[in-house]
Amino acid sequence: MIIMQYADGGFHNYLQKKFKNITWKEKLTIILEISRGVDCIHKENFIHRDLHSGNILLINGKWHIGDLGLSQPANTTLSDNKVYGVIPYVAPEIFIGHTFSKESDVYSMGMVLWELTTGCKPFADFDHDTNLIYKIIDGVRPEITNDTPECFANLIKKCWDPDPSKRPHMKEIRETIVLWIYMIRDILHSHINQTEKIEVIEEFNQAEKTRLKLVEEKSSLPDLNSKITNSNSSNTQYPNMIYDSIPSNESILTKQGIVYF
Repeated sequence: MIIMQYADGGFHNYLQKKFKNITWKEKLTIILEISRGVDCIHKENFIHRDLHSGNILLINGKWHIGDLGLSQPANTTLSDNKVYGVIPYVAPEIFIGHTFSKESDVYSMGMVLWELTTGCKPFADFDHDTNLIYKIIDGVRPEITNDTPECFANLIKKCWDPDPSKRPHMKEIRETIVLWIYMIRDILHSHINQTEKIEVIEEFNQAEKTRLKLVEEKSSLPDLNSKITNSNSSNTQYPNMIYDSIPSNESILTKQGIVYF
């Protein structure tokens, strides 16, 4: 849903405040609302181009996609050739000269999925500079925690695939989340495989048990959160860690040569 109204708060701020109390059932509901929003944009044949947790907004108890100032129709190229966005959420192909696409939005969605599982912003322990861009191009991704359901981890990895053509469509992500919710709530659906249902329920049940155990041990929030509570505050350890959307004019040296932005 496209919005132009005051928001109650952003996605990451919500995670900072509520993370230890968010059950896996609630996480699925949250990510379903977010995936519906992005899918709605894609259905209109638009690309967001700047999807990250700061642009996911809570309004009247529902999650919406905001800040469409950089969005554009699919299959179009901007004349300035600049890379806009927050480096940890930008797909690797963008850094080597490819144009933004629905597939690059899906990569960004993968980072949002990961953030939901950890409460951390991606690559919070790196300066957001050319060195990080090299790592992303070379396939480095945030570590998926052991308490993440395997099916959810696999979905994240698919969104992160270095080959854009192998990433799922937003519709597929949305439909997958819906099926998981149906399985967990034991709602009948013609597309549900019973064997898969048993496996999915077990994975989410185990993940919830692990989550509760971590809460009891007071270790449910990663240490990295202390570094990124406020993305606009100064950070002496990683002074170039920036979670605001900015254009990049740097030249990136890749294995194929130099690509200028």
